[in-house]
Amino acid sequence: MTDRIDPALPKAELHLHLEGAAPPAFIRGLAQEKSIDISKIFDERGGYAYRDFWHFLQVYEAACTTLQSPEDFRRLTLAVLEDRAADGVVYAETFLSPDFCGGGDLVAWREYLHAIESAADEAERTLGITLRGVITAIRHFGPEKSRQTATCAVETAGRFITGFGIAGDEKAGHPRDFTWAFDCAREGGLRLTAHAGEWGGPDSVRDALDHLKVERIGHGVRAIEDLALVDRLAEDRIVLEVCPGSNVCLGLYPGFAQHPVARLRDREVIVTLSTDDPPFFHTTLRREYDALAAAFGWTEDDFRAINADAMRAAFCDEATRDRILKIIEGRA
Repeated sequence: MTDRIDPALPKAELHLHLEGAAPPAFIRGLAQEKSIDISKIFDERGGYAYRDFWHFLQVYEAACTTLQSPEDFRRLTLAVLEDRAADGVVYAETFLSPDFCGGGDLVAWREYLHAIESAADEAERTLGITLRGVITAIRHFGPEKSRQTATCAVETAGRFITGFGIAGDEKAGHPRDFTWAFDCAREGGLRLTAHAGEWGGPDSVRDALDHLKVERIGHGVRAIEDLALVDRLAEDRIVLEVCPGSNVCLGLYPGFAQHPVARLRDREVIVTLSTDDPPFFHTTLRREYDALAAAFGWTEDDFRAINADAMRAAFCDEATRDRILKIIEGRA
């Protein structure tokens, strides 16, 4: 039997939704402060409750109704980073949507972003965790909204905002509908990722690569159903932001042992490990690592290598990359 992985192992996480990482107690507290009744989104133990992926999206958006000001997002960022640091994370990238931060208005978004970035700087000083932001269009909000989001991304790109992506319901629209937003973000110097290959199947991965020209894929695990596509991912060095616990919790796979992450890695696809929306999926990176070690016999060396791959794929400047790599590889 494989030993448990050292909980203190330094970790890099590339696929994390800021609002989706909000502790339920934090959201309940905000709801009470604002007299918002969202009691139906919680179970009897106080955790988030949903039936399936599409109901999860509704619960997620209901939780976001409590986040109404830059100060709310400052507090949220600190709460999330405290949890991530306790999980051993030394570098994280989080998806941010101007749609949830001022309704997509650029002036309002700048105020929200300032609050989030200030909290990230405070957490780096006090907790030793580094955060970068990837602005994300919400796919089921439609192509026109994605253009507004891309404009916000380009106008605020810099040290903290380093990437652009798309999330939401993979069955809404087609990647070609969002090419303007991705072209805009690319021309603005942002690195690109896209959620695909979770509910949309392998064709959604191929379409994201062909139409959006991304270098990373969020999830991407259903590529395993098309081995020619798997070979393309390996040859083109496309990085997958894999979230096994999320996939298992949502019923995409019955358990960790059936998850394709090991088969993808065996075929030389670059895989990284993240928690996606950890409190929604009752997971932490420590739990993910222990479950993967038990399922596939992975050792601490495997996880160090995966975390080093994550940092090499991170949307950050080279100085930050080198600094965090030294920590992950035990050279700091």
